Amino acid sequence: MELRNGSSDNGFVILGLSDDPHLQTILFVLFLVLYILTLIGNMTLITVSVCEPRLHTPMYFFLGNLSTLDICFSSVIVPYMLAQLLARRTISFIGCAAQMYTSLLLGSTECVLLAVMAYDRYVAIVFPLRYTVIMNMSVCITLVSCCLLSGSVMAFLDTFFTLRLPVCGQKIINHFVCEVPVFLKMSCVDTFVTEMVIFSAGIFALLLPSLFTAISYICIISTIVRIHSTEARLKAFSTCASHLIVVIIFYSTAISMYMKPGSKTFENRDKFISVFYTVTPPLLNPIIYSLRNKDVKMALQKYFFQKIFITHVTCSANFRK
Repeated sequence: MELRNGSSDNGFVILGLSDDPHLQTILFVLFLVLYILTLIGNMTLITVSVCEPRLHTPMYFFLGNLSTLDICFSSVIVPYMLAQLLARRTISFIGCAAQMYTSLLLGSTECVLLAVMAYDRYVAIVFPLRYTVIMNMSVCITLVSCCLLSGSVMAFLDTFFTLRLPVCGQKIINHFVCEVPVFLKMSCVDTFVTEMVIFSAGIFALLLPSLFTAISYICIISTIVRIHSTEARLKAFSTCASHLIVVIIFYSTAISMYMKPGSKTFENRDKFISVFYTVTPPLLNPIIYSLRNKDVKMALQKYFFQKIFITHVTCSANFRK
């Protein structure tokens, strides 16, 4: 990828979230705590999904992949954000390109994966007797592979067409991450073609998955309301509510950032939106799924009880010795 005009080997200066030293300290502590909680929550969910035989189902297979994406997505963005809060930092062109591509890859893959998870819930509720046949492990692996492939293609297109734009004047990124909308604002040439490419990629990575998810839930809800048993109806709603909450949070923030008309203003608003969809979904996903899911709560209680019991027995044995 060619370096043009303003983008040289010296890289870019990233301003970060704030210039106030006191606010930087507060934000550093806040985001560090949130990042640690994100890692703990998602790793716990992955561990429980792998270790508990009752959770070896397509739903938890997709959930484990979602948690893996969340860990990787947070680790691409948050550690560098924390470094910026300690000191004013620069980033090389190659580093910026790598960060942009990786974050787009993980974000686009998650968008499509959420749609696949909606399809999984659709099959489970509309065709419960054929669920295990339709959603066998081979199909699940193929769907996740397709999510990753589509995400990599969309990320490459967005990154390539964005970073080939010439950046004029000072190479200062008024943001905390190398993100596509920021570079569109920094460019001193007409960005219409690039915006159209990004918008087209957004249709496939954001709008189509969100439309597919909406259609899936319309079918799911129409099936649930025809269930005669109130208990069965509530159980069906419960299995879908967690995923629906995650979908609304992720799609709404991502669409507001990548599917809006080009603008040279509202940098602070864009920063806030970016923080929200960078930090919030990976943090909330394991909390939402564990608090609203009886199987996950039972598995967590089982493993925490076993851990405490084994520790107590070991300590008692050591004390007697």
